[in-house]
Amino acid sequence: MKLNNLTAISPVDGRYRDKVATLGEYFSEYALIKYRVFVEVEYFIALCELPLPQLKEFDKSKYEAIRKIHLDFSEEDALRIKEIESVTNHDVKAVEYFIKEKFDALNIAEPKEFIHFGLTSQDINNTSVPCTIKDAIKEVYMPLLESLIEKLTTLSEEWKQVSMLARTHGQPASPTRLGKEMLVYVERLNVQLELLKGIPCYAKFGGATGNFNAHMVAYPEIDWVQFANNFVNEHLQLERSQLTTQIAHYDNYSATFDNIKRINTIILDLNRDMWTYISMGYFKQKIKKGEVGSSAMPHKVNPIDFENSEGNIGIANAVFEHLSAKLPVSRLQRDLTDSTVLRNIGVPFAHTVISMKSTLKGLEKVLLNSDELEKDLEDNWAVVAEAIQTILRREAYPNPYEALKELTRTNKKINQEVIHEFISTLEVSDAIKEELRVITPQNYTGVIF
Repeated sequence: MKLNNLTAISPVDGRYRDKVATLGEYFSEYALIKYRVFVEVEYFIALCELPLPQLKEFDKSKYEAIRKIHLDFSEEDALRIKEIESVTNHDVKAVEYFIKEKFDALNIAEPKEFIHFGLTSQDINNTSVPCTIKDAIKEVYMPLLESLIEKLTTLSEEWKQVSMLARTHGQPASPTRLGKEMLVYVERLNVQLELLKGIPCYAKFGGATGNFNAHMVAYPEIDWVQFANNFVNEHLQLERSQLTTQIAHYDNYSATFDNIKRINTIILDLNRDMWTYISMGYFKQKIKKGEVGSSAMPHKVNPIDFENSEGNIGIANAVFEHLSAKLPVSRLQRDLTDSTVLRNIGVPFAHTVISMKSTLKGLEKVLLNSDELEKDLEDNWAVVAEAIQTILRREAYPNPYEALKELTRTNKKINQEVIHEFISTLEVSDAIKEELRVITPQNYTGVIF
């Protein structure tokens, strides 16, 4: 069978391909090869800026043509590299040979051996991969997360004045406002987003075992550490780890993945709350003509978007967890276990993108059912007991908590009539009684955020 949306093993490349296609620019095999070419080309140009005798006469006007090797990189170029790899059985070496072919085509033959000069393959991989992560977060992930935050902010303003019965432990509790409950998620997501922005993307770049052995033996007079720092910072827009083995520490990869896990968990929490509010009747959902909610029950409109998001978050966080735990651990100066694991970084990002898009879709479909929120408040007058006993405490009334407990901690229906009858029996002034009578489940909502 040919690979397509129907035959793909992973739903990321099959059923959900249209939702995550943009991530192919960062996490596909094509993307990894393209970023490797980018690093190799920029490294060669950076070497040309050094006082190396063999490169001092290099025509700098050719930089533009050389950069086109990565700027104009195509799928055909990637296929050529895979063809070379079928012979070399080494992916990074195939990239080097490909660039040498391009140099030949540009009549740049003499300095070809300075392509990949002094490097190990991990100098290319451990700069390419953090570039893919950095760019995917900036170009795909953050805009989507910011859209979700913006949507929640809009809903919080729309529902700012909507009183709602709160539930703690699943039981009726002091009323709140629906808008404020949305702002809880806005604040949580914003805090984690700022933390994510502050995590530097580190790269390994220092030769075979991190000591610039080959560089130093060839040109001991060059400050290779300073060169590498400048190259990684200025050309690649990354931070360089100063002391490494053959591979990156991956510690900051883990920090990034753990941060996104926390954001995913917040979104999962939102999904479950919205699912519950829908099941309680607080929200109805927009109906799309032609859709069905059940093959057997015609009436059903299921909260499938929030459920889809929750399921995808579970997969995303499981893979992020493995990446975070596995990547920083390597035997001695390196083993190969990181190599195959790194190729799966796009998988949890894809499931994360699917989940956020599903949550956004779900939020777009909800319709506030004000009657149900009002009914729930009206059916739970017992929640104003906290307000009454607090005012009675203020007035030094004896044992106010116990008095309200005696009234409300029963299995009898507590309504406005019961509450007002209780207030009438209190030995307080008429002014205090009137103050107590104006308290309702609808207005006992505290600060309006």
